[in-house]
Amino acid sequence: MGPVRRFSVVVDEGPMRERAAGALRVAMATQDMEDLNAHFGSARRFAVYDVTREEWDLVEAIEFDDVSDESGEHRIEGDDRITPKVEALKGCHLLFCLAIGGPSAAKLISAKIHPIKVPESQSIQEVLLRTQVMLKTCPPPWLRKVLAEAGVVEKKPSFEDED
Repeated sequence: MGPVRRFSVVVDEGPMRERAAGALRVAMATQDMEDLNAHFGSARRFAVYDVTREEWDLVEAIEFDDVSDESGEHRIEGDDRITPKVEALKGCHLLFCLAIGGPSAAKLISAKIHPIKVPESQSIQEVLLRTQVMLKTCPPPWLRKVLAEAGVVEKKPSFEDED
């Protein structure tokens, strides 16, 4: 895989600055940094945001040179373009994209990143606003689990926790 470039909004000691307290870290697959308009494999960039009920902040832009051409054809054996993307996105809770293959989704899930397919291209701002609405209202069960694992909300006790 070609070079990976990271553009951080605030330079910090790690590859990505620490997540804001109570924020959900969200990545958007994008070609232009304005719209969610890319498949996971062909995304040249990922815009990474911290999202709370009240606001969102751009944390980082991650750029890749070597991406899929969306032909569905795999290149030579051992040509892994998935792992570097998953590694670069570690620390994110959600990834929004137009499409993603099974092996890529499995690698993201094992890295505790929940992939979300969006049916059509739309502005990143629209996706962030809808994410805030989900956080403010009643998040679906899958998102409540992500929020609990991220420490954004308290995990509710289950019946198995009782004596």
